[in-house]
Amino acid sequence: MTQASPWWAPHVHADRRPRLLLRNRLMASLRSWFSHRDFVEVEATALQVSPGNEAHLAAFATVEHRSDGSRQPLYLHTSPEFACKKLLAAGEPRLFCLAPVYRNGERSALHHPAFTMLEWYRAGETYEALMDDCAGLLALAAETAGVKRLAFRDRKADPFFAPERLSVADAFQLFAGIDVLASVSASGETDRDRLEADVRAAGLRTAPDDTWADLFSRVLTEKIEPRLGQGRATILYDYPVPEAALARRSTRDGRVAERFELYCCGVELANGFGELTDAAEQRRRFEAEMDERQRVYGERYPLDEDFLDALNVMPEASGIALGFDRLVMLAAGANRIEDVLWTPVADIRR
Repeated sequence: MTQASPWWAPHVHADRRPRLLLRNRLMASLRSWFSHRDFVEVEATALQVSPGNEAHLAAFATVEHRSDGSRQPLYLHTSPEFACKKLLAAGEPRLFCLAPVYRNGERSALHHPAFTMLEWYRAGETYEALMDDCAGLLALAAETAGVKRLAFRDRKADPFFAPERLSVADAFQLFAGIDVLASVSASGETDRDRLEADVRAAGLRTAPDDTWADLFSRVLTEKIEPRLGQGRATILYDYPVPEAALARRSTRDGRVAERFELYCCGVELANGFGELTDAAEQRRRFEAEMDERQRVYGERYPLDEDFLDALNVMPEASGIALGFDRLVMLAAGANRIEDVLWTPVADIRR
């Protein structure tokens, strides 16, 4: 089998270079866009005591050897979120961060072990403001690239059209015929067996050890996500509380949380929250996530106690994480994330 030329081969670089220069232009455009809206850019240190506490996100681990002979376990962060929220607690009202982040076990056309995350936060503002931001950034990406459509493979979307807003409950009903909130109680408890029956009726496979979250994710991945962001972007909002992550519970319906995701051309671009500031509730969620990680992978990550302390003084805020490389991909019409990375991590498998 013929080995593909490396990314640094001159002829390969010459083909990649226009997309890489677009990456630089888009990064500059984003910085200008945020600056004109009174955001301050911050830098988050990549080494953290906790990489984050999502059950299915794997981190790269290392050890700090201190001068006193002690050893401190550290991780490359999977997101700058904890650091950014500490800065909200410190008093920064609007901030953004373009951070290299690292996730282990992730490599595909849309995944890379090292990539760039764009996060921004608005203290004292609702997460609907972030939805408006997303619409503005999609248009900005197209304007910077000089294109009228964003594209991924055979899927296209008009970035100048207002994104549709679709609740998770409506999406499950529309695309899978499932009343997903019927399996979530007002207190946030889930009825796994009811959801399993509905998933089977929708023609999807199930397994005896599937959790409610497994079933939810299967429907989302197989029935819903491929239908989103076609023709124009989609904002999928009001996630069930069991999928709240770091979002606060909605005041309109206790079964859902103030969480949304942005999809364009079938690609998940961003994940936004009305931020949870209840440290006790956040600790409970983190511990539940780590219990699940222990069950599935046989390991758990430590909690960032400093972050939990900061939540006690953090103001009400909204925040969002957007995959910058994916945005460049859509603006450039690229098929793989490596096509828009200056120096992708080599895959040395033969």
